[in-house]
Amino acid sequence: MMSQMFLPEWLNQFASNPYAVLGLSLAADDRRVLKRYHAIAKQLHPDSYRIADAEMRELANQVLTRLVNPAYQRLKQEKTRVEEVAILRLREQSLSREAALIPKSEVAQQLLQVASPEVEVFYEQTIANLAATQFQPLTQFEHITQQIAELNLLYLHLKSNQPSLREKPTGIMAAKQAKPAQFTPSKVETAQIAVSYAQRHYERAKQYARQEVWQQVVLELRDAIRLEPDRSEYHSLLATAYLMQGLTGMAKVHFRQALKFNPNDGLALRYAARLGISPTSPSAPTPPPNRSSARNAPPRGSGSGLFNFFGKRK
Repeated sequence: MMSQMFLPEWLNQFASNPYAVLGLSLAADDRRVLKRYHAIAKQLHPDSYRIADAEMRELANQVLTRLVNPAYQRLKQEKTRVEEVAILRLREQSLSREAALIPKSEVAQQLLQVASPEVEVFYEQTIANLAATQFQPLTQFEHITQQIAELNLLYLHLKSNQPSLREKPTGIMAAKQAKPAQFTPSKVETAQIAVSYAQRHYERAKQYARQEVWQQVVLELRDAIRLEPDRSEYHSLLATAYLMQGLTGMAKVHFRQALKFNPNDGLALRYAARLGISPTSPSAPTPPPNRSSARNAPPRGSGSGLFNFFGKRK
């Protein structure tokens, strides 16, 4: 039985995109593919989730068996890697013809601004940086994998329009070869930009929440959390959006994150007790639900009595 936390849409999004699932650039060779697979398998192994609750252990198992293992089978041999790159190239060409290849993530937009000689370095290093946190925490998996997938397509697009670009068979360039790009902002500037964009996503999410358009709330908050992962209000509102759609498992994950960053988060506390989440120990395993908590949980699609936080209901 599929875990309620493993979203069916992940199979549609990622099953046919093994490079993104493994967090690899299109230049990855046998050695890098194997090394990356071993690193992910170790991160998702049950021993790494011994103190996590049962739902998180099951989610890690589902991601490993349904996405990571099949992706490795596709990329472990050069022949199938060539096939996968060819498929991605066809996808890029189709999107380009339809004028649909428009970068959405910040890193993809930055890649477009890179001077041609720096594209290789920026692309490889950005993929590596994203891959470092792709599965830790596991709640980041979806939006980081989406960014990697977008970067791979955009790289192919740039490569097709700039003949001087070539995939490097050795993968990531050595640090001494990598020169800092002139466009790269300072750490302070980058943090300020991230905060600004994250807050915009959060404000839009609150507007959608007032209208009870929960799917849009989820989309906005995923982007906000990608930029500022430690804001409790982002996690608590995202958890509420999942709860209103009947995705209790995902709701619990983000309510716990909210309470981890702010034990006094009002929205998270409102639902913590009825979902069996301890405010004083947000990472503790969730006890099995009982009939009374099930009766108290909001029905799917219902926001009744919720958003006096955001000015809709009292």
